[in-house]
Amino acid sequence: MTPAALISELRNIAGEAAVADDTDTLALMGADAHTAGCLPVVVIRPDSPAALSKCVALATGNGYSVAPRGGGLSYTGGYIPQNDSTMVVDTSGLNRILAINEQDMTITVECGVTWAQIYAALEPLGLRLPFFGTFSGAGATVGGGLSHGALFFGSARYGAAADIVVSLDVVLANGQILKTGQASLEAPNIPVFRSFGPDLTGLFVHDGGTLGIKSSATLRLIVKPTHTEFASFAFKDVVSASQALSEIARHDLPEEIFVLDPAETDDLQIDFESMARSATAVGKAAAGPLQSLRRLLSLAKAGTHVIPKGHYSLHMTMGGRQAAAVMDDLRRARKIAEQFGGVRVTPSIPMVARADLFANLNGIVKPSGSRWAAVNAKLAHSRSVPLIKAAEAMLDSFAARMAEHGVTCTRLVSAVFNHCFSYELVFHWHDEWLPIHRAAADPDYLQKIIEPAANHEARALVDELRQATVQLFAEFGAASNQIGRTYPYLSVMRPVPVALLKTIKQHLDPDNLMNPGVLEF
Repeated sequence: MTPAALISELRNIAGEAAVADDTDTLALMGADAHTAGCLPVVVIRPDSPAALSKCVALATGNGYSVAPRGGGLSYTGGYIPQNDSTMVVDTSGLNRILAINEQDMTITVECGVTWAQIYAALEPLGLRLPFFGTFSGAGATVGGGLSHGALFFGSARYGAAADIVVSLDVVLANGQILKTGQASLEAPNIPVFRSFGPDLTGLFVHDGGTLGIKSSATLRLIVKPTHTEFASFAFKDVVSASQALSEIARHDLPEEIFVLDPAETDDLQIDFESMARSATAVGKAAAGPLQSLRRLLSLAKAGTHVIPKGHYSLHMTMGGRQAAAVMDDLRRARKIAEQFGGVRVTPSIPMVARADLFANLNGIVKPSGSRWAAVNAKLAHSRSVPLIKAAEAMLDSFAARMAEHGVTCTRLVSAVFNHCFSYELVFHWHDEWLPIHRAAADPDYLQKIIEPAANHEARALVDELRQATVQLFAEFGAASNQIGRTYPYLSVMRPVPVALLKTIKQHLDPDNLMNPGVLEF
């Protein structure tokens, strides 16, 4: 089938408005936040799982590859077309919340729904997801998060997106819809039990969309904690800050905990408009008038210089249903942080992060106009310090070239559950923007920034740095939650699991048309 014939038939199935082949849309869907791939033949935005199923069957039945895309904010090539015969599936049309089951504490959503949508729908009910979104939750979707390991808000206690999903509906390469977990039963049921026999749900999370396209998901709910407290500490170096983070996480005290690089806080300036908006949000998020006043005074006292210059900063959020219990967690965490040399500072950063959730996607471009791309590793707490030291040595070997080309690096450390340490290097440089940078950030924000000229040398150096970092992480046996086409997967696995995975892929996608190249398939 020719591309023109494919596009015509797709429009018959999904509707005229759901199919695009204009240059701007193809360019946007042919790139992520780090690099551009091949332009797709066509982009579809189906508004129902049935339409998605028929479109996928048509494309793969005629030899076209299929690449699913969520919010488009990734930077590991997980949805970039690998060839010029690719149909990109924009899942943003699958954006309905299908059911909120307060009795059984689940929510069922289509996978183009954002984390911000879910939070807004649950808040009036006093409910929440355990893990409830990423910093980019205003645009990041459930399907993308399940495919690429979304984590942050709530992750230190409840894990990542993959840890809260009960069942999935997945459109396979041949267009069939597979149901997982309890939903796979013939008898009518409400899916609440994931591991009914082998965990089929787990097979389709963190898969980068190479095994199928998630069309809907049922997720667990919790009663939203009524009491929240915050703490922040300054540390002289990243090692001591990370050691404090690991010890606090081991004791299962915070809902989220993270360490910021001094380069992110040394010149942190909050304009008066942003300060006023943040203060309003902080006040609204407080449990009562006295707590509101206390938090507003803390925010005002901190002003725009929260962390002493040159210091790494540890930030944490405690949540619970009893004020005394939350305060006890806070006291214990403070004691641990101080044992590792932490000095208390006003917790404005975690306070504002929680109060002004999912504000916008402007962070995709820095105020200076620079771009960024991250590389992350997940490993045991006991391996954190050796990894950090090895990474710092690696960065030292690149220091002269980084300075020459204006490439800088910041670190972000966090915890996932009480046993997993997350270490991320974020590379920053000035370079021309990709389509997603212009599409995701607010136009008013971008108008204040001058887009840099193309900087091929810096971009090449960043790619070299990322490759070296990925290799270092592999030597430490670290895992990543956003593998895409950036991290090795099959090539670093033992032979027996590789054989099983290849057999599964062959069964589900014999012609390797479902997001080929992801996870090294």
